[in-house]
Amino acid sequence: MADIKEISRRIFEEIWNQRRLEVAEELIATTHVNHDPQSPSLPAGVEGYKQLVRHYVTAFPDLHFTIDDQVCEGDTVAVRYTATGTHTGEFPGVPVTGRRISVTGMTVGKIKGGKLIESWGNWDTLGLLQQLGVLPAEAKGKAA
Repeated sequence: MADIKEISRRIFEEIWNQRRLEVAEELIATTHVNHDPQSPSLPAGVEGYKQLVRHYVTAFPDLHFTIDDQVCEGDTVAVRYTATGTHTGEFPGVPVTGRRISVTGMTVGKIKGGKLIESWGNWDTLGLLQQLGVLPAEAKGKAA
């Protein structure tokens, strides 16, 4: 059985950070479904996953993910990450700002047969838009 923690790490490191989209053929299922309300609607499968990566690295060419935590149980892996980058490319509805961003997020993936078959993501879209200057930054305080 494939080590799901290692598969998850390779998705972040090789596909996202190193931009080796060909690795998606090895690690993403042809039936993969992405559940991420903040991301564009894309087709299922390997090609849809590659389009997802291209969408974000077009806007943030130096986009880099750091895995802050990973928790695995059965065929499920949960990852808490920090993503950083510079907004120097097209991002729908947001003119290029040249600003550096740092956002946190979490994703839960289901892996079977050594491939990611389904994923659920949630990341700090509000923080991203505030850092880009699209929305005003609220007074910093502690959450309840």
